[in-house]
Amino acid sequence: MRRTVFNEDHEAFRETIRDFIEAEVVPVYDEWFAAGQAPRDFYYKLGKLGIFGINVPEEFGGAGMESHKFEAVLYEETARAGVQFGGSGVHVLLALPYIKMLATDEQKKRYLPKFATGEEMWAIAMTEPGTGSDLAGMKTTAKLSEDGTHYVLNGAKTFITGGVHADKVIVCARTAAPTAEDRRHGISLFAVDTESEGYSVGRKLDKLGLRTSDTAELAFVDVKVPVDDLLGEENKGFSYLGHNLASERWGIAFGAYAQAKAAVRFAKQYVQERTVFGKPVAHFQNTKFELAACQAEVDAAEAVADRATEALDAGELTPAEAASAKLFCTEVAHRVIDRCLQLHGGYGYMNEYPIARLYADNRVNRIYGGTSEIMKTIIAKDMGL
Repeated sequence: MRRTVFNEDHEAFRETIRDFIEAEVVPVYDEWFAAGQAPRDFYYKLGKLGIFGINVPEEFGGAGMESHKFEAVLYEETARAGVQFGGSGVHVLLALPYIKMLATDEQKKRYLPKFATGEEMWAIAMTEPGTGSDLAGMKTTAKLSEDGTHYVLNGAKTFITGGVHADKVIVCARTAAPTAEDRRHGISLFAVDTESEGYSVGRKLDKLGLRTSDTAELAFVDVKVPVDDLLGEENKGFSYLGHNLASERWGIAFGAYAQAKAAVRFAKQYVQERTVFGKPVAHFQNTKFELAACQAEVDAAEAVADRATEALDAGELTPAEAASAKLFCTEVAHRVIDRCLQLHGGYGYMNEYPIARLYADNRVNRIYGGTSEIMKTIIAKDMGL
């Protein structure tokens, strides 16, 4: 089936990214994997290549694009090569929409030029120890000083992707107590400088997958945040968080589809090269049937991912549609990658093979951005159930 989601510009971008990955990432990726993170200077290379500025307005040093299709190409090409760009995904997919949506003109002038170049890497800190997905239960506080010049931030966050290398972090904190009618009231968002006194990075978390993506615990002890770094209006943070969930879930859905597609590629190559009983593994009917079934699932996931991409670019992707795309694509990827690993036999369990890393990386897709169970709840509610 011929795809129509990408044009010549996207394909030219794909060639550039593929060459960049082969030259700058593949030769050193094993080192990143062993270290548990990509080096900080790699993000300067991404900035120089223009990756971070694609969706940044031109007046702030970016390309001014409003499309997510270039991000989609990145998902496909990194998955195809069996690599990741460290924790940089959250910089663009999660942090940038909040800056564009909430920052004042003055804030954008301060934030976006260095965002686009990679001089300042951004992360977002929502989750807290013990609260998980219950963001309304957060206990981190930001209290306005008596002279009204700054907020005093206290609390802790966990599972913060990009938290080790971040220069700025969008921190969600309570500026007012919840009300009896609305426990989500009183949350605000702040752009916090990680060089601030009282700000500290705790453990770099040891994850099952996404090994090159630095994920950390953060702590705030009387951190002074200037009032000029409040994003949006005070106490309206929870509504802001919900605004970008559709694009976040699209990213997870498209990334999962890309991983499934890559898994079939890895498995096909392996079974054609590996011989058992004097024949290539690809010769056996079971191998053909397994890969054919996987390919059919990938074709379906591709159609869902592409449709969601078009809807997102048109500003028409609803929360329920995003949930449906995430649920479907992540479940497909789970099944396909598992079957493709099985075709590798014992070698599929070895981290030197990309299918093993892909298996571990993929597992979180059904958890973060809202679990599969939460996605089903959203879809069911949209159905009137």
